[in-house]
Amino acid sequence: METVNIHQAKTHLSRLLEQVAGGDSVIIAKAGRPIARLVPIEQPTRPPRQRTGFMAGQLRVPADFDRMGDPEIEALFGGHR
Repeated sequence: METVNIHQAKTHLSRLLEQVAGGDSVIIAKAGRPIARLVPIEQPTRPPRQRTGFMAGQLRVPADFDRMGDPEIEALFGGHR
């Protein structure tokens, strides 16, 4: 764990944040006395995503699927396609 003074922390903040992102901790001191600690944030775990095809074989598409609703559509548009 590295200890840096406030001036160093301000000057090298990007480098210190990279260290912290890599899992290290950094202590910031004022006049040699520790006043703060930079530590990595625990990343929230996401639930696993559903895999594609998880319902394979459980659904059936009717053979006339592309013609379903034709009478209603024709009635709405006056028989014009």
